[in-house]
Amino acid sequence: MTAMRKQTEYKSHNSLHCLTQHPDPRFKALVVFAVCSPLDKMALLLLLGLLTVCAAYPRDLSGKMFTFPQETNTAHVRLTTSRQDLRAVTVCFRSFTELQRDHSLFSLATPSAANDFLIFKSAADDGFHMWTRNNYRIFGGKNYKLNTWVSICSTWDAASGLMQLWIDGKPSSRIFVSSGSNINGPIIIVLGQEQDSHGGAFDVKQSFVGMMSDVHMWDYVVSPHEIQNYAHRFVGFTPGNVLNWRELEFQTVGRVLIEDEQWSIT
Repeated sequence: MTAMRKQTEYKSHNSLHCLTQHPDPRFKALVVFAVCSPLDKMALLLLLGLLTVCAAYPRDLSGKMFTFPQETNTAHVRLTTSRQDLRAVTVCFRSFTELQRDHSLFSLATPSAANDFLIFKSAADDGFHMWTRNNYRIFGGKNYKLNTWVSICSTWDAASGLMQLWIDGKPSSRIFVSSGSNINGPIIIVLGQEQDSHGGAFDVKQSFVGMMSDVHMWDYVVSPHEIQNYAHRFVGFTPGNVLNWRELEFQTVGRVLIEDEQWSIT
């Protein structure tokens, strides 16, 4: 079986899974009609329309995780948000990996800045390269561990230009990175790859291999108290108003799995 055929079959499986998992029973009835009807023009157009809707509807991913099982320059998750003007950012997620090379953890790009907000783990200095507005600083990664779930949060404010990294609820120093201008769309957010251009130019040696869960993003600087609550899985944190894991709009591309989350027992 050729690689192209495998990729086509995998995409078809993802599409059918998405269609059959839609929460609205009326939508499922339309799927049955479109799939079972003869392949005339009307049925084909209906099926294409359903696939478009399927890719866009929000899903509650509570108890789930994205699994990136292999090193590629294609597989990724694209996250969708209606917010296109950000004067501040907080991003939180949990990740699990055994990678000891460079890899991207969260990539937000706009046409004017490929690294408008990027969380990137560097192997050379064993630190985090934290980017905003195409500027970056290196933050220490002493609390970052392999083969265990790690909580990572990052904050930035355009007015002050200060950025901060939190690993498992432990903060870094607040460091100046860039100030004076907002992040303006159209925004593309990618998990699993690092965007060297707006929406693409992926490098296989910067890809993420592992699991990710509980992705949230806010358009303000979340308080230290709420970041602590997030890191320790308390119920008292406010879900993201830009990205919300419990109402996430996304599209998977390539070999990315949605599985039940696995948490280490300590």
